[in-house]
Amino acid sequence: MERFFERMIYSSRWLMAPIYFGLSFVLMMLGVKFYQRIFELMPTILGLDSMDLVVKVLSLLDITLIGGLIVMVMLAGYENFVSRLDLDEGEEKPRWLSTMDSDSLKHKVAASIVAISTIDLLKVFIDVKIIPNDKLLWYVVIHITFVLSAFIMGFLDKMGKKSKHQD
Repeated sequence: MERFFERMIYSSRWLMAPIYFGLSFVLMMLGVKFYQRIFELMPTILGLDSMDLVVKVLSLLDITLIGGLIVMVMLAGYENFVSRLDLDEGEEKPRWLSTMDSDSLKHKVAASIVAISTIDLLKVFIDVKIIPNDKLLWYVVIHITFVLSAFIMGFLDKMGKKSKHQD
């Protein structure tokens, strides 16, 4: 009976496969939004001042970073938690994929969130004249929270690895 339950629990990891596959649809939607913003930008490009252009470009970078985050979670999550990706010999496989375990995935996700937050904060500071001080304070507090969380996660993991090596 115990073996049956262990097999069922182990097999249930496949329930994550459709979720990782679903992220590919999210990636497609993000791509549509990316090109929609480019097409909206094209007719107005000559009328934009440089700061407005920077804000628009930062929005495109935001989408790009989120897309990279989705790809990272989709591929590394599938390979770490469901099954190895069995690609044909000639097919290209990202170098980082075979080295990314759940800890490094967690760190990459945290770093991506900090980068996305940084870009959003930069966009806010470009439009600082029109943003009320209390909202500006919240943007900074939220960003600092992301940075500190990523730092603390990295520090705790480093401490955990040190204690493993000392055992």
